[in-house]
Amino acid sequence: MKVFVIGVGLIGGSMVLDIKSHYPEAIIYGIDKNQNHIEKALELGIIDEKSSLDSLADADIVIVSIPVDIQLEVIPKMLQEIKDNCLLIDVGSTKEQICKILENHPKRRNYLATHPIAGTEYSGPTAAHLGLFNQKTNIICEVEKTAFKLQEKALEIFSKLGMRIRYMDATSHDKHIAYVSHLSHISSFMLGKTVINKEKNERDIFDMAGSGFASTVRLAKSSPAMWTPIFEQNKTNVIETLEEYINNLQQFKKLMLQNDFTEIYKEMESVNHIKQILYGIK
Repeated sequence: MKVFVIGVGLIGGSMVLDIKSHYPEAIIYGIDKNQNHIEKALELGIIDEKSSLDSLADADIVIVSIPVDIQLEVIPKMLQEIKDNCLLIDVGSTKEQICKILENHPKRRNYLATHPIAGTEYSGPTAAHLGLFNQKTNIICEVEKTAFKLQEKALEIFSKLGMRIRYMDATSHDKHIAYVSHLSHISSFMLGKTVINKEKNERDIFDMAGSGFASTVRLAKSSPAMWTPIFEQNKTNVIETLEEYINNLQQFKKLMLQNDFTEIYKEMESVNHIKQILYGIK
């Protein structure tokens, strides 16, 4: 099995590491515009060989893990190059635009739109590791438009990687993910900005920042090159979530100004319900 990974970073690198662990016969070919990433991926054993887009006709599986704006340009071209029984998967955080662009592509049946809800704030091949996707949700969009045999191939791999599968249309995916992922990243970036602007002494930040601040601002270390195109593609949904979030912040500020800490307590207590949703805690 010849697996080509386009973008040898956290997600793409971790996925092929897991594939290699379950399919020892697989040969992993890496393609990345950053040649340092390719060399590091070879050094770490993430890929077996470096390759180029000109060799995609040899692929049995293609995993595309690059910024979502670049995907719009290159995935249609990649589909033209692959053979009829090759499966092409993308793992981007937005789905509506790419699915729309590929709607009438002659090889739409070879494409599977996926979004593994997994990752860290780190990027590049050094961030890749085994087991990243175990017990993580993988959202698949428009599965009915992918050839059944290729669906089976993908689901076998996802099962071995330990993923939980959810099916969703692309529009609903982008709307929901704006709340549970994209807003979280914006909040983290802006919290980091607020603290940096206010606390000019970096030593003060280092000395006084507790685990709460560190965990909340963790996502601010994420790659702007990856996240700016995501916000652009999902602009309408992101703005909607921001408006609701800002309204809640303004309401909290209003209660503070009114010294209504009884209501603030009630607000926080009602939100404590989130732990039941996320962790099943009673």
